Amino acid sequence: MTDIVCVGILVADVLGKTVNSFPEKGKLALVDRMSLQIGGCAANVVIDLAKLGLGSTIIGKIGDDNFGKFLLETLNSNKVNISGLKLDNNVSTSASMVMISSDGERSILHSFGANAKFCFDDINLDIIKKSKILLIAGTFLMPDFDGDGTEKLLKYAKENNVICCMDTAWDSKGQWIRKIGSSLKFLDWFMPSYDEACEMTGETRPEDIAQFFNIKGVRNIVIKMGDKGCFVKPENENGYLLPAFNNVKVIDTSGAGDSFCAGFITGLYKGWDILKCANFANAVGAHCVMNVGTTTGIKSIKEILRFISDYEFIQVKKTTYENEQ
Repeated sequence: MTDIVCVGILVADVLGKTVNSFPEKGKLALVDRMSLQIGGCAANVVIDLAKLGLGSTIIGKIGDDNFGKFLLETLNSNKVNISGLKLDNNVSTSASMVMISSDGERSILHSFGANAKFCFDDINLDIIKKSKILLIAGTFLMPDFDGDGTEKLLKYAKENNVICCMDTAWDSKGQWIRKIGSSLKFLDWFMPSYDEACEMTGETRPEDIAQFFNIKGVRNIVIKMGDKGCFVKPENENGYLLPAFNNVKVIDTSGAGDSFCAGFITGLYKGWDILKCANFANAVGAHCVMNVGTTTGIKSIKEILRFISDYEFIQVKKTTYENEQ
């Protein structure tokens, strides 16, 4: 068993770069490169945690096919605990075609696959009970688990003193808060992206978004804001914006939000103060976008902390130089 458990989606990602336009029907276009990589919010987070140096367990569902075999091999090679993973012979493994443009942004075609059949009954509750931190990753992409199943799991985790976190994906069905509203009161940390949070709340100011979720019962909120960094609103405190690291070249934004969550959870696990957790999460996200793939660029905790230290030193030197002019 491990102290950090990720429940959610696993996806085989076929990545193509660079895609700035699509060929006409019946025509062919070239890309610079294509690759098969592990993806899906839960899979990305556990791989990132492993690269940071922390052990974790993944709970989810895959099919008995070549994509599923690839995911198992990748998780095993990264020493992720797969004891909570379900293999379903009747469904295909979830997969995505990820098209990465020249500015690093991506468009995705996604097949639910096994993730659509994952449900509460697939979860080994003994794993949850023995963990310290639970992250549900990929909410809105697990139709048989989102809603009632999510609420049931979070309630069980809270009754067993587990720190409960949730990250969301884009809800193509537009259900948003109607689907997960009753689950929010069990969350210690809610970690949506800014765009997703706007859709759920109808608000645009981070402060108003956080207040909306506070009223729904969420204790602490962190909103991922892309190249602007993140907005953090701890319980009973004012919110604050931590800027992103601006010394990185963006190659591919795939998995950036998941790497942020892995970084933040690392800080929670280590017992760091919230400011350090958020800054570290921003730095892990920065490493993600500097490489093609969802987990390729993630380094160890020691290397990430060195990156932060070097960045802060450069910023201080820059500020001193500007003030002297």
